[in-house]
Amino acid sequence: MQRARYLPTLLVMLALALVTVLPLPALAFETTAPTALLVDFSTDRVLYEKNADERIAPASLAKLMTLAVIFDALREGTVQRDDRFTVSEKSWREGGAESGGSTMFLPLNSEVTLDDLIKGIVIQSGNDATIVVAEGLAGSVAAFAKKMNAEAKKIGLTNSHFTNPHGLPDPEQYVTARDMVRLAAYLIREFPDEYPLFAEESFTFNGIKQQNRNPLLRVGADGLKTGHTAKAGFGLVASAERDGRRIVLAMSGMQSADERARETRRLMEYGLQEFEEVVLIKIGEAVGEIAVRDGDAETVPLIADSELRLLVPRGSLADVTRTILDNGPVAAPVAKGQRLGWIRFSRGDETVQEVSLHAAQQVARTSFLRRIGQTIANQLTWRSAKEP
Repeated sequence: MQRARYLPTLLVMLALALVTVLPLPALAFETTAPTALLVDFSTDRVLYEKNADERIAPASLAKLMTLAVIFDALREGTVQRDDRFTVSEKSWREGGAESGGSTMFLPLNSEVTLDDLIKGIVIQSGNDATIVVAEGLAGSVAAFAKKMNAEAKKIGLTNSHFTNPHGLPDPEQYVTARDMVRLAAYLIREFPDEYPLFAEESFTFNGIKQQNRNPLLRVGADGLKTGHTAKAGFGLVASAERDGRRIVLAMSGMQSADERARETRRLMEYGLQEFEEVVLIKIGEAVGEIAVRDGDAETVPLIADSELRLLVPRGSLADVTRTILDNGPVAAPVAKGQRLGWIRFSRGDETVQEVSLHAAQQVARTSFLRRIGQTIANQLTWRSAKEP
């Protein structure tokens, strides 16, 4: 028969005082941005969303996909950082100083290392740099766009399509906030050696120093990219880490750089301040014990073989308890790692989470003579207790 053993209520409530599974308040946060998405990096839990699957023009946020293609090529060894690419007339005219857009100011017909081009894309958001890379890696912008879409499919972007490497307006080019967050998380996770480049605040090339356009770098973020065109408005994809927790966010369609800076900072602070990750069970932590019959030990500790974490609103209090359920006492022998029950976290009649529990160590079966001795001892104890 299944047996439930409740841990001391005071201890449980102290340990789990910050745990909750209550849904987030519908109006816990609001923004003027037409589209937005905020996700916890490690759990992939959505903390806030607004029109996150609506198709939007990417503007320079498309450069994140360009960088994904470049980083993947570097990882595969098909290109090296010191490879040099030529600045074509197309890249010079369409992305250079005369174009009126963000530029790296690459001289016509000059040769530039891929390393410098990457910095020019990440830090200076150079449109000319993206065209040079596209032509150098794929032969043309159109051919490179095919690489971008193939990379997007590999990453799992389900509602985006790319036609150029810089994000300048094209009616057939679109992304969503959800896809941009997924892309940013991919870059952070897959290219940890490359990611710190997004936190660089400036880059000087050809005697011209330009500042990183990400307004959140000065207030705690460590990447990724801003974007702006007349059609797309002002947008941003960013990530920040605090106290071991990382968030990723995307916002688009704002009317000014000031609004972008204000709203993205508000969303970043909301994600970092209003939530925390609580460890309910650690790997190998003894959470209870179970009685053993005919063993060389009377009990065996119960442990979980996996860690249980929950992301919850900071400071929230909920009536959450944990209960150990088992079929004890169990007969010896008991093998180390043998499943002996589970621990259940619940709120009232609702189960929040369950985790299997296993024997922390083996318990051997006692000898026949020792079992007889234990039986006699138990009988004597029982009779003694019954005597007046």
